[in-house]
Amino acid sequence: MFGITRAPDFDRDGLTWFNVAQPLTLADLRGRLVILDFWTFCCINCVHVQPTLRRLEESFPGQVVVIGVHSPKFDHERDEAELAHAIARYGIAHPVVHDPDLRLWDDYAVRAWPTLVFISPDGYVIGQLAGEPHPDLLLQGLGDMARQFFARGELKPQPLPLTPVTEDGGRLRFPGKIKPCPEDDGTKLWALADTGHNQVALLTDEGEEFLRYGTGEAGNRDGAAHEASFDGPEGLACDGRFIYVADTRNHAIRRIDRQTGWVDTLAGLGCRGAILRQPEPALGAALASPWDLEIVDGVLYFANAGSHQIGAVDLSTGMVRPVAGSGGESIIDGDGDNAALAQPSGLSLAPEGNALFFTDSETSAVRRLCLRSGRVETLVGHGLFDFGYANGPLDRAKMQHPLGVAAVDGRVFVADSYNSAIRVISLADRMVSDLDGLDCADPVCRPPSEPAGIAADGPHRLLVSDTNNHRIVEYRLDRGTMRTWAE
Repeated sequence: MFGITRAPDFDRDGLTWFNVAQPLTLADLRGRLVILDFWTFCCINCVHVQPTLRRLEESFPGQVVVIGVHSPKFDHERDEAELAHAIARYGIAHPVVHDPDLRLWDDYAVRAWPTLVFISPDGYVIGQLAGEPHPDLLLQGLGDMARQFFARGELKPQPLPLTPVTEDGGRLRFPGKIKPCPEDDGTKLWALADTGHNQVALLTDEGEEFLRYGTGEAGNRDGAAHEASFDGPEGLACDGRFIYVADTRNHAIRRIDRQTGWVDTLAGLGCRGAILRQPEPALGAALASPWDLEIVDGVLYFANAGSHQIGAVDLSTGMVRPVAGSGGESIIDGDGDNAALAQPSGLSLAPEGNALFFTDSETSAVRRLCLRSGRVETLVGHGLFDFGYANGPLDRAKMQHPLGVAAVDGRVFVADSYNSAIRVISLADRMVSDLDGLDCADPVCRPPSEPAGIAADGPHRLLVSDTNNHRIVEYRLDRGTMRTWAE
């Protein structure tokens, strides 16, 4: 026997399982090395671990079994249907058990997301690892363990029957950010991160598809529009020549030449980076899940969600530099170097061009970065575990994991993702309200589900990525209507 602590079993009421036909027990897993992945789908660090876990399962088929233990942080994440969307969106194929009351979390004495717990083939806890593991070192360590168990005859490899959750969407699949991308002749076009299809789409102002970039297969390849590949792109920005792409799961910023369709890499190494600390060449800079982009006077700003920072690429020099965020995950205002952010996920340039509004999703916050002074200030938000749904004065308003933001005409419109709502911040009144009272113009009306992107076309028109409904919704504030614009 390798371990000394018997692993608590999963066989109990109130737990829902995904990707398997029936609930699992430790007895079902006997003879295999088991990894429990304690995660929650809001957590960018948890998302970073998924490719590593996939690599382990592929390297040790039948020997290593990963069980995702979904331990929700936000109220929204307690909903089984929302978890099913997340499992499909991230392509998680291993078994997942939903533990909304954190009973398994407590049984295994887990204290942080993500945490891996290792269980021997005879059902004993043999280790625990909090945080993001180094992929190569984890693979090496698991290989050593597997060889030891196999040598003692305790490892008895056998496949585990799986029934993965799937969700195909339609023309769009889990869309992310949408941004204006006008042509020189004044034609209105819109660039859309079609995240679930690993592509970037260019749409007309009527919502019709104009062009599409990427093969649709997850990858990291430069080249012509039909040959290049992306992996889960979330954000974009456009200028007269290029579409810039936050290629999130590739930890890179890509660039599409609008004249030729050629895709190349502007920044990033294709692997998860650490905290941005000093200026460095863009192609040599390791980024961490860039989530959104905005371009101002030849500078491309990016929300580096994985390191809790905002960075910038100087397009004339090709240098990357940190702009705001110490790298610590918190909500602290002040000068850029000393401010603390928490998974910045949406960017919007102020109409005057002197500030960036951004959503800090893990603190359920909307914040503003002054581009002249470099100072960060919070408009809405209080802390990592302070969230809810409350309107009123800024210092009392609450949101839940907002992902998208658009500033126009003295207002900031927010895609309040985990409240599945559009919220409005009045900068003059310093008040938060709901965007409501609009009539649905669709034959069948659907409530929004995790809106992740929002763009303003003047003060009276919004385009919103209704992510889990696989569509873009047009809000006409001057007409009091809303309708499906593209799906």
